[in-house]
Amino acid sequence: MAKLEFFFDYSSPWTYLAFDRIEALAKRTGAELVWKPFLVGGVFNKVNPSVYQRRENPIPAKDNHYRKTMQDWAAYQGIVFGPRTVFPLNSVKALRGAFVAIDQGKISEYSRACFEAYWTNDKDISKEDELRKCVERAGMNADDFFAQIATDEVKQKLFSTTDDLIGRGGYGSPTFFVNGDDMYFGNDNLEIVEWALKGKKTA
Repeated sequence: MAKLEFFFDYSSPWTYLAFDRIEALAKRTGAELVWKPFLVGGVFNKVNPSVYQRRENPIPAKDNHYRKTMQDWAAYQGIVFGPRTVFPLNSVKALRGAFVAIDQGKISEYSRACFEAYWTNDKDISKEDELRKCVERAGMNADDFFAQIATDEVKQKLFSTTDDLIGRGGYGSPTFFVNGDDMYFGNDNLEIVEWALKGKKTA
């Protein structure tokens, strides 16, 4: 069975777009989908500080087209991106929670709740009351959830996946690996990911 690793952070709109398609892609290709929550800010700090430099020195024409492209993708996929009062998002607790959701077989439901709360409904999921709503929407016990994300074990998992991505050459979210070492980046590369999973790539 082919293996598809999905490195994701809820703070990225492009990752929301990729999330919306990746499960169907894995099903079409018969690939094992491995969810890998990681902290994209940690990656930026260590290997991709140009993201921060770019924010400090905007290029209006490029930024305008970037927003247009993102909205075009959203419309194409039937996703609504609403305005946001909080950006960037502190996604640490939500990402720790993703490990709890994985263990409970609720990662798809939980991730959709987190993405929609922040990107569509302008809810600050760094706040416990908003994150709690996502947990409950996914059908998980909120008290147990918050107890688990406070443990050193879950905290270390997030550090480990972040370091794993850096060590394998990753630099942002979403990142995908096909069968261990074949890396792809961005929602717009999912067609190539599918091509690779189907065994059509020869090099």
